[in-house]
Amino acid sequence: MSNTFGIDLGTCNVKVFCKATGKVLNEKNTIAIVNKNQMYAYGDQAYAMYEKAPENINVTFPVINGVIADYANMQTMIFEFLEKYSKGKVRGAEFVVAVPTDITEVEKKAFFDIFAKSKVKPKGVLLCEKPLADAVGLGIDVNEPTGVMVVDIGADTTEISVMSLGGLVLSDLLHFGGNRIDESIISHLKRTYSLVIGQKTAMTLKEKLGYGVPGAEDSMVIVGRDLVSGLPVEREISTEIVYEAIKDNLNSICNSIKMILEKTPPELAKDIIHSGIYITGGSSKIHRLDELFTEITGIKVNCAENPEETVVQGLNKIVSDEKYKRLTFTMKTKIYK
Repeated sequence: MSNTFGIDLGTCNVKVFCKATGKVLNEKNTIAIVNKNQMYAYGDQAYAMYEKAPENINVTFPVINGVIADYANMQTMIFEFLEKYSKGKVRGAEFVVAVPTDITEVEKKAFFDIFAKSKVKPKGVLLCEKPLADAVGLGIDVNEPTGVMVVDIGADTTEISVMSLGGLVLSDLLHFGGNRIDESIISHLKRTYSLVIGQKTAMTLKEKLGYGVPGAEDSMVIVGRDLVSGLPVEREISTEIVYEAIKDNLNSICNSIKMILEKTPPELAKDIIHSGIYITGGSSKIHRLDELFTEITGIKVNCAENPEETVVQGLNKIVSDEKYKRLTFTMKTKIYK
């Protein structure tokens, strides 16, 4: 019996579901390269080296803005993951890969080819549009004639989609997400407090102190570099400071949701008001983000229990359940003799 893998190659994390073990692997989508072309480390191990590595070790992210930017290293890394994780049950397996919607055919083909043109001779490679996998992972039956709105806030992209009858009615891919929010925190602290911090510290501030609405009281002590003295300093940062830094980004997402709602056909809009907007993706974990979206749209918001893994859980249901099989598609790969 051949194995099946559901794969979501995110900008920040790689999520893999292995049918044989029934487990989900969730690791950082990061590679550390030494001597220009040798893989030194990958996944969480490589991410631990980010912003700390010497010059001869280059730490990179193979997926940028939701598309594959470094094909060769991405292919090497994903199969290292699969070998380690499935105890060698990769040869002849079937792969179901989530792809963003608003990307070109060439970019979609890169997702397909990574598996189709690999040494493991896959039994089959299927693609599934990310929003559909997201909705299925949230426990929604997307084959029903009911309008569903899903907002997936990833690291580099935010995907807003309206679906019905197993297809996408409207979708919008915004080229910003959690990473842009981190950068806003970095530039706000630099501009207002003359404090320079790294990307990882900004991410921690967003996760611990990021709120969608003002009024929360909490703080944490971080270490950064003082721009005036040039020396490392400890500073206490409050939720209010982080809110000031990220509120414009969150409002941009809100405005895009409103624009999609304005274009939604009335009958589907009625369904969305009834069932609410679903938010998923790693950056949807910002505290009380649902309150902000409800405040601006007037529609209730449903949060996913495990927002980073809804896509990969959806892929698992899609390959396991016959009624969802039609949500997948394949691409022909040319074989040059």
